[in-house]
Amino acid sequence: MPQAPTIIVPTRDRPGYLDVALASIAPQAAALGAGILVVDDGLSAATRAVAARHGARYVAHTTPRGLNAARNTAIASTESALLVFVDDDVAVRPGWLAALTGAAARLPAEVGVLTGPIVPRIEDHRFRACGREGGPVTGQDFGPDEVDCAHAWGANMTIRRSAIERVGAFDEARELYGDEQEWQARWKASGGRIRFVPAAALDHRRAGDDARLRALCRAARARGRASRRFDEFKGTAPGLGAELRTLAGCALHGPRRRCAMGPVMTAHAFGRLEAVLEPPSAPGLRSGEDAFTSGSGGVVGGVRGALLHARDLWLDVAETLSGRRRRLTRRARTRPPRRRVLVLAIERTDVPSLMAAARAELARSRHEVRLLVCGPGARGKFENLNALLAGEDVDAYDWVLVLDDDVTLPRGFLDRFLCVAQDAGLRLAQPAHRLHSHAAWAVTYRVPGAAWHETTFVEIGPVTAFRRETFGALLPFPDLRMGWGLDAHWAALAREHGWRLGVVDATPVGHTLRPPAATYARDAALAEGRAFLADRPYVRRDEVRTLEVHR
Repeated sequence: MPQAPTIIVPTRDRPGYLDVALASIAPQAAALGAGILVVDDGLSAATRAVAARHGARYVAHTTPRGLNAARNTAIASTESALLVFVDDDVAVRPGWLAALTGAAARLPAEVGVLTGPIVPRIEDHRFRACGREGGPVTGQDFGPDEVDCAHAWGANMTIRRSAIERVGAFDEARELYGDEQEWQARWKASGGRIRFVPAAALDHRRAGDDARLRALCRAARARGRASRRFDEFKGTAPGLGAELRTLAGCALHGPRRRCAMGPVMTAHAFGRLEAVLEPPSAPGLRSGEDAFTSGSGGVVGGVRGALLHARDLWLDVAETLSGRRRRLTRRARTRPPRRRVLVLAIERTDVPSLMAAARAELARSRHEVRLLVCGPGARGKFENLNALLAGEDVDAYDWVLVLDDDVTLPRGFLDRFLCVAQDAGLRLAQPAHRLHSHAAWAVTYRVPGAAWHETTFVEIGPVTAFRRETFGALLPFPDLRMGWGLDAHWAALAREHGWRLGVVDATPVGHTLRPPAATYARDAALAEGRAFLADRPYVRRDEVRTLEVHR
């Protein structure tokens, strides 16, 4: 080979594991003249010190960028023709490196990836397993003979540089668990081979508190979420019913077999189910679509809707048990000053409405609330809102709230909502949607455990709040009926003015009575939006995102 192999160890905040890994690797590297490169995904003095103690070269990202980004940094930081990737939580066995380099030397270039056994090892704590379901950490074994194999897990994955040059670098958008699989799929699609070398074995460790059953379950849950998302990325994800059946089977395995893998597998299956119930990400913009639309209907129902409702209830209980809701309520009730709030609403009488309950909830607020309600008549939503505004001195108010008549407000809504919005310095805000809620924009769904999340966008309903500083630019509203595209324009104006936008997770609302756009023609709303934005700046769908989550 033109260059000696380089052993690459991506790591982040685990100097104890790294120390054990390098202690096992360094003697074999020295014996064969191989280099060791530690890529720290986030600067750490402790990690740097461990690398130096074992004679490894150290490269770091200033901020965490993910495992595949660390792998790509390593590729760019060495010229070696053979790149020997391992995880930071392994301990290599005798002969590991010699087996890999020997196989690389005698096998043709089409064998671009080499791997060996990965043996799960639980230290410090007893883990009783029945042996039917593998181990609680990633392992692999393709038998006693050297054979071509389907994959090489990243804990023990050697790649020729020529293979990287042939199919490209790792996809940094892929998250943990699925990261190396996407690259290997490209390699195999190009005609490349992956070879299993049985003598190139290493142990995949869990030690200390990480080896406790609770920690193993927590890690399995994260793997489950990631594996489901990767299946969705590949288009091979099973249906909700199949995921539920798997969860039930895993839950039965533990008591039936008296096996600790039961809880671990159940956590993994539960993580997959959680990923099913996560708000969908915004779809990419397809040819002919309007960039001011969400690209999603946002309607929930059926079995998935029932499960989302159950998860909402669990999150509500968790908020109560943690004390976060009680603390926020206390702060909202006692913190001066009281605000003057103008609430505008259009109430339909020809379909079911929740306005009576909303009126009662707003009346509980400690703030000075003026609620103006009118019927739709022949006018559109924003024409009616302007009619309500026409008789008001809007500058006498601290906030203006626009409220749809089909939204369920949580108890204590306004006091807690304004408390968070004021503390966060939000100029445009909306309460988060509950997970079981009709919501077109994924960015508006509640983030579990968060107080609020900063966004680049706030939608036109079902509840939108405007702080006094925005009145001059945003009120009265443009002469629109449905208002599609208006929120995208608001977002552009907020960017120009430096206003902070956000979604308040502490006060999630329910929007399930009527789906979005149920009372008017979609084609008319799209046409109005196109005309309105023809000569105005607006934020496109691919610019709508969460900037930061605040807990």
